[in-house]
Parts: sequence; C-alpha cells; structure tokens
Amino acid sequence: MENLSFIRNIGIMAHIDAGKTTTTERILYYTGANYKIGEVHDGTATMDFMEQEQERGITINSAATTVHWHYNQTPYKINIIDTPGHVDFTVEVERSLRVLDGAIALFCAVGGVEPQSETVWKQANKYKVPRICYINKMDRAGADYYSVIAQIKKRLEINPVLLQIPIGAEEDFAGIVDLVTNKAYVWDEQSQGTVFTEIPIPEEIKEEVDKYRMQLIEGVAEESDDLLKKFIEDPNSILFEEIVSAIRKATIELRITPVLCGSSFKNKGVQRLLDAVVLYLPSPEDKEAIEGVNPYTNHIETRNPITKEPFSALVFKIATDAFVGRIAYFRVYSGKLTAGSYLLNASTGKKERISRIFEMHADKQVSLEEIGAGNIGAAVGLKNIRTGHTITDEKHPILLESMTFPEPVISVAIEPRTQEDVDKLVLTLQKLVEEDPTLTVKIDEESGQTILSGMGELHLEIVLERIKREFNVQCNYGNPMVSYKEAITQTVRHREIHKKQTGGKGQFADIEFEISPAEEGVKGLEFINEIKSGAIPKEFIPAIENGFQKAMTTGPLLGYPLMSLKVRVIDGSFHTIDSDANSFEICAYKGFREAAKKANATILEPIMKLEVIVASDYIGNVTGDLNRRRAVIENISSKQNNQIISAKIPLAEAFGYITALRTLTSGRGSANMEFSHYDEPPLAIVEEVKNKWKFHF
Repeated sequence: MENLSFIRNIGIMAHIDAGKTTTTERILYYTGANYKIGEVHDGTATMDFMEQEQERGITINSAATTVHWHYNQTPYKINIIDTPGHVDFTVEVERSLRVLDGAIALFCAVGGVEPQSETVWKQANKYKVPRICYINKMDRAGADYYSVIAQIKKRLEINPVLLQIPIGAEEDFAGIVDLVTNKAYVWDEQSQGTVFTEIPIPEEIKEEVDKYRMQLIEGVAEESDDLLKKFIEDPNSILFEEIVSAIRKATIELRITPVLCGSSFKNKGVQRLLDAVVLYLPSPEDKEAIEGVNPYTNHIETRNPITKEPFSALVFKIATDAFVGRIAYFRVYSGKLTAGSYLLNASTGKKERISRIFEMHADKQVSLEEIGAGNIGAAVGLKNIRTGHTITDEKHPILLESMTFPEPVISVAIEPRTQEDVDKLVLTLQKLVEEDPTLTVKIDEESGQTILSGMGELHLEIVLERIKREFNVQCNYGNPMVSYKEAITQTVRHREIHKKQTGGKGQFADIEFEISPAEEGVKGLEFINEIKSGAIPKEFIPAIENGFQKAMTTGPLLGYPLMSLKVRVIDGSFHTIDSDANSFEICAYKGFREAAKKANATILEPIMKLEVIVASDYIGNVTGDLNRRRAVIENISSKQNNQIISAKIPLAEAFGYITALRTLTSGRGSANMEFSHYDEPPLAIVEEVKNKWKFHF
C-alpha cells in the first residue's frame, strides 16, 4: 500500500469560465497522463467527455482522474476532481468537496471574485477544506493581479498570502517570480510550456518582489519563536524548508490561503501550481480521524486513515456507464477494499458485493485489485447504493455523516411521445435521479402528469437532452414552472380523533396539538412533544411525528410542500387494544389537513440572487427592466468600464432573462443567477398563481 504522505486528493473549483477544465488539461499533459493537450473550445478536453459538455464548452459533471507528479525526484499521486462552475450544477461541487482534502480555487485575472466563486468558497468553508488560490488568465486584456487579491481579501474574508509575483500582464505576461525561492521563471511557448527556465528577476519589479518577499518572511517568522529569533538576527537565514513548513502548517489550519498566478491556456505557471499542491495542501494523513456512528450501538467511533483499521468509505457520486453499468465513486477513509469482497452498506443495513474496483481517468477506467485508505476510486456491483451512503466492514460497521443537498426550484411536466417509451422513461428517470440528488420526479395526483424538478433552466434543459440522446427516449415537455412552497401564517389548536371499528381489531388514536409557523431560519418540521402522564404512550410519538412529516408534503392551499412547520403535541388518549403506531400516524396526517385549513396558508416563491454586468450606456434600460420584473436592486458598483448590478429577483420573473438582457444591451451584457431564499409574494401574485396552475404537486 502507498505511503499516504505522498497522496493528494484535490478539487478544482471556480466560477464558470475561470479556466478549471483548461487548467486540468494542462495538468494531465505535464504529468504525462495525456500526450496531447485537450482544449475546451474545440471539444477535445479529456475531462469534458459528455457530448453536451463538448458542444457547450462547459463542465456539467464532476470528473475524477489520477496523475503522478515528481517533485525533487519524489513521486506524488494526485487524485483530481474537476468540478462544474455553473450554479445549476452546484451539487457536483458540494459532493466533491465533502470527500476532498484540499482544493485549488481558480479566479479569472479580469473577472476576479464572481458570484459562483463566493458560493463554492462557502461550500469549502463548510467542509473545512484548505485551499490554494490560482489567479488564471494573466494574459488577458484587463488582467489585474493585485485587484483580484484585494477582492479575494474583501469578499471572501480571508488572509491571502502572495507566493508569486507576475512578470508582465495582459499580452506581455511572460512568467512569475517565486517569492519562496526568490527566483524568476519564464515559459517557452514553442514547447507548449513544457520547458521553463530560470532568469534573473527583472529590474522593474525588483522593488515589488523585495517588498512582498519580506512580508512573506515576516509572516513565516511569526509561526515559531525559533524562526522569529532567526528573523531578528538575519531574515535571509530562514531556510527554504522552514518557509515551506510554516506556509503548509498555516494553510492546513485554514489561517492563510497561498496565492499563485499563471495563464493555463498559454501554458504558463501550471508546473509551479503542481509543486504548490504537493508542498502546501494536506495529505490524507494531515486530516483528523473521521468520526461516525456505529449503527448497532449508536456510539460515536473514529477511523484513522491507515490500512490496518477496518474498512470505511463514503459514496459521493453515482454514474451510469454504457459498458459496465452503475458506477459508485467513493473515498476510502480507512482500511482497504479488495475486488470481489463483501461489505455492508451502513446506510441501508444491507450486504453488498464489490465485483470490480477502478481508478478513474475521466470516462476511462483502470482496474485495481485493491484500494486503500486515502484514495478515491469507483466500484461496480453495488445494487442498493445512493449518493451519501457509507460502505463499511461488516464486522466493524460505521455510519459516516452524509451530505445535504438544496431543494429543486424549477419544474417541468414530461411525458413520453409513444406508449412503447412509457416504461423506458420510468427507468431512465430512475437512473437520472440516482445520479443527481438535486433532481426529483413526482407524479401529480390530480393530473397524472410526471413532474421533473431541478436547480435551474440549464439543469433541466441538459437533463431533457440526456433523456433524448443517451437513453434514446423521445419526450414532450411543457414550459418550465416555478416550484413554489407553502407556509401557514397563524397558530391553530386542534383535536383529532381517528376511530375505525369494523369487527375484530380496530383503529383508535386521539391527539390534541397546535400548529404554528416555525421559528425563523428553521426548515422542515419543528416537532415538540409535551405529552404528560402517559396520555399517549412514548412508542407512538415517532409515528405522530412521521404523520406530520408526510402531511407537510402537500400544503392546504394548492398542494405545494410546506417549507417549515412547528407542531406542539399537547394531549391525547389511546385504546389499549385498538391503538397502534399506524393509527396515530393516520390521525396526525388527518389532523394536520383539518387544522391547516384554518391556519391562513400562503405561497412562498423562490428568490434568486442576480448579478448583472453591463456597460454604463445600458444601465437605465437594464434597471428599468429589472423593476418591471419585481426585482429589488441592492447595489450598483463600477468595475473597469462596466457597472455591476446586484439584485434579488423572483424566479417566476427570471425565465429567459439572459436572452432578454442580450437584446437590451446589444449582446454586451452578462448575468449570473443563483438561488437565494424563499419569500412571500404580493397578494396579487398569490391570486394569479391560484388561478394559473391547473395542477399542483
């Protein structure tokens, strides 16, 4: 088994068009994994292997690959996940970050910190993932290294530490000065960046280099008393190894974020980025032992990243392959797994058999006999597996913390064109929902229509295209619809008695409860049990909670799910023979339906966070259009020659907005949109929604 200190599990994350896939392609080329550089713009990128990714020039699915990089003659194994930048596919970033040890956050030297950059940064904070910042596209017109660093500091609220200074910018960008080694490097364009040479530090930036290098050494000296003493005596006496060790420690502890720069498309800076990955980002050994719950004893247990411990792994992605069938991507946290062995799915309690194990290279697989702690792999043969499930040693089970995913905000009605495609569509949707936890399928009870819900217009468009191309199912579908939620606005006290006696054992349940709006910030059911003196036996309380949970899926107004609900169970009674858990569940369900009618229910609509970038000439047209769309403009700021409008806009008013913006600005405007929160619309809109939708779900 490999030495874990030489393994790095990293992700590449950023806003759309910052150059993630291009950077990954250069990494594959310089590490020898590819003999030829693939390009996003001509559809030859290795990591964008889906037909639609190649056509659109965007990443849709996160793709995993493994490369080997030599630093000072030491071989390092780097498992890389290239993630999408578009907000509709944020689930791909979320599940990747859950299993990674470190990440490269890419920023465009012109665009700087963009909305999705902030979103992925917050996701990485949630999982405490150490990061390196790489400011890409230094060759582009308008590139400004120091402006982007100022934005990173202000908008992401972190401590960026410069490890490199660019030599030139825009079309004059030639290379970098490494502040750690105090050496300058330029890349040879004829060799596609394979060859880079050391040069004397250019005179025009020498003062700048000295200033930032001294700042770096000062920061390093603060890491220990010994280094501080050395710094006071002679700043140049601090050794390279000591600088690297101090930067690495502070990066892993999330106190600093190293900053590098380059131009991946022009093949400059990528090798030094790989050096930084092995020098500063953590190995599996550097991470704390993972905690989980023993499903049999409910005790918290830990697993260390060593092969001698019992096997445990988390499944973070399910994919369907035309040749090998269902593939489960997993991260091994402890122990080792051998092909053909049996294991336990701790999330379902069922035994599974792994038939084959792979190391993934985008859409290609390399068979492995076994895989050990700290690695990322893929398995074939798992039947009842879902994203977020824990697979573990049968004799030493552990259940790891799963992942949470945002709820869908947009829906479309879908039906097969021919009767023969009915069963095919059901199986196709089943596979797609297994792959993508943010995709949901529901049958509307009143209309019988199949409702497909997702994270945005692009998300649904790509899913519908996949149904047609990959699964060869021809479908008709309606216009996108907003996935509304419902909420109650008043407190209602109610008593429900469920009685059914038709000879033999009957059903009896009696519950007195109060429903009210949940506390601010609470999602789902807030259940409070206030039963005293055994009026309802304890064993029936979970069934009552379950009944309310089920009732929340269909609101009293139009049948949309309830966003949140507070329930206080106050009193009740039971029958010694006829009462059972099922009776109390039915009673709670029926009781909610009755009480909710009097609770003055309302609709909540999804509100999107919108950022529009336009030339100053069009600002009046764009803001006027946003006001017509019920948008609330929060801020207008300047960036170079453009104006940036930050606003909140109801999703119902945002359909087709990108196309409308292009028309308003003669193609010179761009916009980014992501989900923000749910809010109550004006009364007129509530009435309009009531009249408009002929079916509900």
